[in-house]
Amino acid sequence: MADPMRIRAQMSGNKAVVRVLMSHEMETGQRKDASGKIIPAWFIQEVSAQHNGKPVFSAQWGPSVSKNPFLQFNIKGAKAGDKVTVTWKDNRGESRTDEATVS
Repeated sequence: MADPMRIRAQMSGNKAVVRVLMSHEMETGQRKDASGKIIPAWFIQEVSAQHNGKPVFSAQWGPSVSKNPFLQFNIKGAKAGDKVTVTWKDNRGESRTDEATVS
């Protein structure tokens, strides 16, 4: 399984600013290795987030997203102590879910 995501959720006025750093190689399928063989595509396809179990964010990504992608979004109406859960799934069927508490 992939390394844990680094998630920070901090209050800023009446919203929580959520920052996520994901650990993933994100291969496009267009690069070649040292022997000239194409490196197979391997990238995050779906990203979603929940605030206290309620969906608040969803995205579909493709191979053009950079290695170890960074994501930032806001959640209006969040409070300190709320839970933010982020999940990603890649084109090989692997997935990762991590959680943070709003501070």
